[in-house]
Amino acid sequence: MSKSKSIERDLSPEKTEMILGGAMQEFLENGYAAARMDKIAVAAGVSKATIYRRYPDKESLFIALMQQLACKKEFFNSEQLQSAQGDPASFLRSFANRMLDNVADDPQALTFLRIIIGESGRFPGLARAFVKNIEKPMLESLTQYLASHSKLELPDAEVAARAFVGTLVHFVILRDIMQSGDLVPMERDRLIENLVKLIIK
Repeated sequence: MSKSKSIERDLSPEKTEMILGGAMQEFLENGYAAARMDKIAVAAGVSKATIYRRYPDKESLFIALMQQLACKKEFFNSEQLQSAQGDPASFLRSFANRMLDNVADDPQALTFLRIIIGESGRFPGLARAFVKNIEKPMLESLTQYLASHSKLELPDAEVAARAFVGTLVHFVILRDIMQSGDLVPMERDRLIENLVKLIIK
């Protein structure tokens, strides 16, 4: 096999998926700081050289996983925005439920989030990458949606979007990250229904 064909094989989507799968396994088991590229290679069934050909360091590999997570757990897209134009209350309920389904009810996503929060002090680039790839697009899209509904008469659509998302994030942090839902109990449906009512009066 020629060298060019070998490189092409190593850079195939299937090979990339193997690398990301091995990386996810290693990061979830050992966190970011303790994760090792040689163990990722073993878990992925590829050589370290293959990994480095696509990802120059551990941080770029972690960020690639974050971007993959953002794509798989896309909260809504432009088509969903258009289809929800007539009923903001239903859209916001759907948005909240999808966010909690994709994060709070996914053990892998929760562990990944714990790693990002736990390592943010030593590796601020990871936290910034999370905000850039997941939090920022979500806030911008929700702000755009709320601003497009003048009948809601919101004084500041961006603040409303942050309040809405922030309340849901706080719910996840208390209940799932800090495992303290019993100390400050709140039913999910009650939270969502009354959060929507705060936006749509």
